[in-house]
Amino acid sequence: MKKVIFDVDTGIDDAMAIAYAVNSPELEILGLTTSYGNVEVEAATRNTLAVLEKVGKRIPVFAGAEKPLKRKTREGYAKNVHGEDGLGNVLDFQPQYSAESETAVDFIINQVKKRPHEVTIIAVGPLTNLALAIQKAPELVRLVGDVVIMGGAVFVPGNATPHAEANIFTDPEAAKVVFSSSLPITLVGLDVTMQTLLPRDKVEAWRGSEAGEFFANMVGFYHDFYESFRPGIGGCGLHDPLAVGVAIDPSFVKPTYIGVNVITEGEEDGRTVPNPEGEQKIQVCTEVDASRFLDHFLKRMPVIK
Repeated sequence: MKKVIFDVDTGIDDAMAIAYAVNSPELEILGLTTSYGNVEVEAATRNTLAVLEKVGKRIPVFAGAEKPLKRKTREGYAKNVHGEDGLGNVLDFQPQYSAESETAVDFIINQVKKRPHEVTIIAVGPLTNLALAIQKAPELVRLVGDVVIMGGAVFVPGNATPHAEANIFTDPEAAKVVFSSSLPITLVGLDVTMQTLLPRDKVEAWRGSEAGEFFANMVGFYHDFYESFRPGIGGCGLHDPLAVGVAIDPSFVKPTYIGVNVITEGEEDGRTVPNPEGEQKIQVCTEVDASRFLDHFLKRMPVIK
């Protein structure tokens, strides 16, 4: 089993990724760390606890960054995409448990030091928590086993702007710290995630249980958003779940080993630019076996068992 720290900003695709991860026997989730991003960090923490409760899992949650490294939080969050509550406006209860007292950054540092070369970090939100951990304990970069990041649009257009993917756009400076850190990174970005679409009929099949209704209604909101900006698309992107899938089985994707620069100002703020001559190279996923991944994801979703 891979020992995993799962860093989230829990919106709808994070929720699906959490359900997928905690029901995958290949992964031992040591804890989930939260940050602002799709919603405020307080809401991301609440949503994470709520999703864990819905899928019947008790895993510690650690609240993290409230804002980017060097700039103000961008206005509006992503409530048009994920709903006012971050979960498609279906959250009608307060989770039973609360976050731990330890901060996300300290939890990351302590767990990696406790288990050198064993911990895989899956990061599917802004990279602020990871950047802060690197800045506080630079030796971390030699001790982490692997890092799988959902972020970036290296060879394709962005989704937050024509140039930038949302997670990187939210805190470009943090992404720059992480990408230049010598961490062993696999970047699962829009280059592959927009090829992994979850059809609406697959989600409707989840209905029939309390958890199934919760997830089906939540993802229905996400489907409606996708149809609103790209009519006829036929599904919603499995961005964050694909990062989990790659952590489980790297053969779902084919990577290109290349340097990646992050632009931190101007019209192309947040853009991830390929740099073949860069000293720090990461694995950028450029191809995906979308049908095999989708089958794997659906088999692991607890709401359809």
